[in-house]
Amino acid sequence: MFRRDYLKKPDWLKIKIPSGDEYKSIYKILNKHNLSTVCQEARCPNIGECWNKKSATVMILGKVCTRACRFCAVATGNPQGLLDPDEPQHVAQVVKTLGLQYVVITSVDRDDLEDFGSHHYANTIKGIKKINPKTRVEVLIPDFEGGLHYLQRIIDAKPYVIGHNVETVRRLTPYIRDRRCGYEKSLDVLEKCKELDKNILTKSGFMVGLGEEEKEITETLHDLKNVGVDIVTIGQYLQPTRKHLPVQKYYAPAEFDELRKVGQAIGIRYVISGPLVRSSYHAGEIFD
Repeated sequence: MFRRDYLKKPDWLKIKIPSGDEYKSIYKILNKHNLSTVCQEARCPNIGECWNKKSATVMILGKVCTRACRFCAVATGNPQGLLDPDEPQHVAQVVKTLGLQYVVITSVDRDDLEDFGSHHYANTIKGIKKINPKTRVEVLIPDFEGGLHYLQRIIDAKPYVIGHNVETVRRLTPYIRDRRCGYEKSLDVLEKCKELDKNILTKSGFMVGLGEEEKEITETLHDLKNVGVDIVTIGQYLQPTRKHLPVQKYYAPAEFDELRKVGQAIGIRYVISGPLVRSSYHAGEIFD
């Protein structure tokens, strides 16, 4: 069902090689504290821009994901329960060192852990807030197998925004995401978060360019609205390596603008849509 020829990347997706003083500074600070970022591990195209603005999405729970989605560049395998107990404190210190007023925390999936890493997540949020009381914390969480008590643990840590991505439309989910993931499971996680705390902002995102149809994008936006999602990001899928799924279509900036309008017309509070948009791209700016 997927084309195997390779489309030429359009000019609006060409980016500069990461550089700059702030970029180098953040790289050194992260290395000093032995931390990873999704910017590096997922080969995000915005890494240079974001790091030069002193913005980074910290990836906790290690560098190895127990799931193997066909679009993702993060390493997969079995970490066999390996976990750094000092990581929450290290993350909190990095946030303080960088003077971040808004930080996004995400992670790999950790199906090898009894609680799927939820306790570690909560400790990270609490650790940041303890020494950075004015910093807003956004988390982009895995599904935790939909466990209500695991989600409650995250909610109780009081993040400012809690996000979980559907990644793609319903029809393509079995082909694109790991078999342990699920479109309905992701919607259920988002709905449960809102039920646990009606005041918390919920967020989700998906990619286009994987073979979805226009009506399927609209259906996805309706589904997210129906489970109470406040913020939706829509971005272009970019093939990280030749081993990953090829791009089926490059959407033009004007098409992304139309998708934003569709989401807004459906009633979603914030829709961030663009070729280089990712889940945490300019995450805190919509609240400025």
